[in-house]
Amino acid sequence: MEQQDRRSIICVSIARGRHRHVIAEHRYLAEQGAKLVEIRLDYINGQVNVRRLLAERPCPAIMTCRRERDGGRFNGTEQERQLILRTAIAEGVDYIDLEEDIAAEIPRFGPTKRIISYHNFRETPADLQALHDRMSQLDPDIIKIATLANHPQDNLRMFRLVSQSRIPTVGICMGDIGIPSRILAGKFGSPFTYAAFHADRAIAPGQLSFEEMKEIYHYEDIRQDTEVFAVIADPVGHSLSPIIHNAAFQKFGMNKVYIPIRVPREDLYEFIDQAPQWGIKGLSVTIPHKEAILAKLTKADSIVRGIGAANTVIFDGKERLGFNTDCRAAIEAIEVALGTPVGGRSPIHGKQALVLGAGGAGKAIAFGLIRAGATVTLTDGDEEKARLLAEKLDCAFVKWDDRHSVACDILANCTPVGMHPNVDESPFDAKYLRSHMLVFDAVYNPENTLLIKDARARSCRVVTGVEMFVRQACMQFKLFTGRDGPADLMREVLKRATSAAKW
Repeated sequence: MEQQDRRSIICVSIARGRHRHVIAEHRYLAEQGAKLVEIRLDYINGQVNVRRLLAERPCPAIMTCRRERDGGRFNGTEQERQLILRTAIAEGVDYIDLEEDIAAEIPRFGPTKRIISYHNFRETPADLQALHDRMSQLDPDIIKIATLANHPQDNLRMFRLVSQSRIPTVGICMGDIGIPSRILAGKFGSPFTYAAFHADRAIAPGQLSFEEMKEIYHYEDIRQDTEVFAVIADPVGHSLSPIIHNAAFQKFGMNKVYIPIRVPREDLYEFIDQAPQWGIKGLSVTIPHKEAILAKLTKADSIVRGIGAANTVIFDGKERLGFNTDCRAAIEAIEVALGTPVGGRSPIHGKQALVLGAGGAGKAIAFGLIRAGATVTLTDGDEEKARLLAEKLDCAFVKWDDRHSVACDILANCTPVGMHPNVDESPFDAKYLRSHMLVFDAVYNPENTLLIKDARARSCRVVTGVEMFVRQACMQFKLFTGRDGPADLMREVLKRATSAAKW
C-alpha cells in the first residue's frame, strides 16, 4: 500500500505546564532529529496561547486538548476545550487531533490536517473495522486508534487494521502488552508512532521514550520487509536482550529489529501460532515459558530434549525449531576459565560441582555439567523443586541450609540472589570459599555481584553472568542470522546498560 512504502516517523509528545518549557522542548527535539511533535494543550497551566506555541516552530506539530476520559488533564468546560481546538486550527497548526465524537462539530479550515482519534483504556474492541469505518466518515486525513492491549494478539489485530486501511492510520495498543504495536507501527503502514520526551515522562501506558525508539529500536529504519525477532516473557520489561541484539543488527547493517513482547502464560500457544504473521523469524524465550514452549516445537536439539526447556525458537517455514543456548554458553564459559586438560576431555570432567538453584538456569547448567563429566549436587530454597530435578538428572541433592557442607570444585549460582537492587546479598557465605574453586554466577546485573567479589578476594577463578549472557546472546544471534555474534560489542553495550563496575 502507498503509506507502507513511505518511511514512518516518530511523533514526540510534549506535555508541560508552561509555554516556555513547551517551546524549549520543541526546539530541543527538532535539534535531536524529531520530525513531528504532539503538543498537549491540556497540560498547559492557565490560559493557552496557541499563537505563541506555534510561532517559529522548528518542526511540524500536532495539537490536541484531551479530556480526562481520553487520558488528558483538561478540566474546563467542553465549550472552552473546543474553542482552544478551533483556535489552533485558525492559527494554522499542522495537524489537529479531534476525538471522533466531536469531529463532526469542528469543520476543516485552512491547511490544517485532521487526525480523528479514538481512545479506549479498557480493551481493544472486538470489531476494530466497524470503528474504523465509522471514523472514516468524519473527513479525516489520518485516523488514530489507541486501545488497551489485554492480550498479545490485540497487537496483531491492530496491525491488520492499519495495513488494510486506505486512509493513513495510526494504530496503537497501550499498556506493556501493547509495546510491540508502538515499535512495529511503521512496518504495518502507520505514518507515525508516538514516543515520550523522556523515559520518566510517558503520558500513555506503555509509551517508550524518543531516545529508546531512536537509539535502541532505530524506529525510522523499520520497513515493511524488516524481519522481527523478539524476547517473550512475563514480565519482560527488565530484559536487556533488545539492547544488545539491536546493536548487533545495526553493526552489520541488517534489516532486522528485536523487540520485547509480554506474553502471559494463557496466551502463549495462540501467540506462537500467530508469530509468523507479525513477521517474527526467531524468539528468545525466558520465564515462565521455557518449558511450556516445548509443546509448540516441531523439532528440538538434544539439550532441549535432555533439559525439557528451550530458550530459543527459530521459525523456518512450517517448522518451529527449539534450542537452548543457556546451557552451551555456561559450559563453554566454565571450560575456558578452567583451561583445556591433557587428553582433550572437557576440563569439567571429574570435578565436583554444587549448583545453587533448580529453576531454568539451574536446570540447564546442571545438565551441562553432568554431560561434561562433573559430579553434581543440587540445592534450592524450594526443597521439593530441587529434589525433583535431582531425580530427573540422576544427581545428588542437599537441603539449602546444608549447602556449605558440600565440598566442590565448581560453585554455580543460578538463583537471583545478588541481583540488582539486592546487591548486598550473596547465596553463599564467603568463609566457605576456597582458592581452588571456580565460582560461576548467572546474575549479570550487576556483573560484580557480592559473590563474585568474595570469590575474587579469595583468589578463586570466576565466570560472571555477563560472560554467560553475552555467549548465549552470540549463539542466539548466529541462529537468528547465520553470522557470529559480535561478542565485544554485546559485552560493551551490556556493561554500559547495567553500569557494571570494572575491575
